[in-house]
Amino acid sequence: MKIALVHELLTMRGGAERVLRILADMFPDAPIFTLLYDEKKLGDWFPRDRVHPSSIQPKPSIFNFQFSIFNSFNHHLYLNRFPAAVEAWDFSAFDLVISSSSAFAHGIIANGKPKHLCYVQSPARYLWDRTHDVVDQAAKGLLGPLKRRYLERAFHTLRIWDSETADRPDMLLAASKTVERRIELYWRRQSDVLYPPIDDGWLEPTIRERANHSMREQMEHPDYFLLVSTLARYKRIDLTIEACNRLKCRLKIVGEGPDRKRLEKLAGPTIEFYGYCTGDHLIDLLSNARATLFPGDEDFGLVPLESMACGTPVIAYRSGGALETIIEHETGEFFDEATPESLQFVLQNFDQNKYSRDACITQAKKFSREKFEAGIRDAIDTLMSDR
Repeated sequence: MKIALVHELLTMRGGAERVLRILADMFPDAPIFTLLYDEKKLGDWFPRDRVHPSSIQPKPSIFNFQFSIFNSFNHHLYLNRFPAAVEAWDFSAFDLVISSSSAFAHGIIANGKPKHLCYVQSPARYLWDRTHDVVDQAAKGLLGPLKRRYLERAFHTLRIWDSETADRPDMLLAASKTVERRIELYWRRQSDVLYPPIDDGWLEPTIRERANHSMREQMEHPDYFLLVSTLARYKRIDLTIEACNRLKCRLKIVGEGPDRKRLEKLAGPTIEFYGYCTGDHLIDLLSNARATLFPGDEDFGLVPLESMACGTPVIAYRSGGALETIIEHETGEFFDEATPESLQFVLQNFDQNKYSRDACITQAKKFSREKFEAGIRDAIDTLMSDR
């Protein structure tokens, strides 16, 4: 069976790219089609000889300049070109296409040959539930009124395209119950939930032993909270910084992103930025934290699971995917409003000793790669048996 993989943008490392990496491992001969590809950032995950960028990929000679503009405008410069680009791909030589979609990949044209299985990270949030926030943010500054008018027109056109193309996939898998509800609300389609997995490495005994040792240390020195995230405005990291500034509690921030400079200006003396961290360094930071903070309204969120795999509880905003992974009062706590005051109240009253390391690890195990791969293969069997 000839299989192709489709993913909108290979321009940064995030939860959606981790899912694609697993799919790429499951189907090592499958080419990967994407709208834009940044080899410098993702070449070690997805080698160039396997990736097929779209026709709008900037030429190598001017790639770095164009891509810096692309990132600074949050993809808006390319928005109107994305639908035609995904529709231009010809998949007639394949038996199955598996797309990973958070905006445009669901709109590829397959026409039943090949079959199209779409793993939906979410319907495009900037077209639906976040559209007013995105437009309001873009409207700031000298060129704000022009950008507002451009985005309002572009988003209207794209919403029509998005809803009209939602019928194209033969089967939809939703990344969470939260995403399942959005699919039903915006696309009027049914889907099956298949949670993204955490990497198997987080569930290895050596991680638990490391966490065990670190937990004993952190009981003696429970002195910092941790936040692991892409540094983007919609992640609500600024409200976390403000809450920690007020309480003068230590906060370590792991991650890179376009909002880093602004966030560094907001941060007080008790807040440190660590940049992008992986491996043992990240494990140590997670294992020794009092709790991991998760302030965003996310589709799912792998960071809480990685924290729990290290035996560390999570403090999250009561919304989105966090409600499906965190067990309140057993593996973490929630704050109810997206405000510094609401988070501050929870931080002030947080008692780390209430949480069981074993309960956190047991919860993380429910989201294994083995379960995810089995779910993908079951969906493929069901879909292909309908031919």
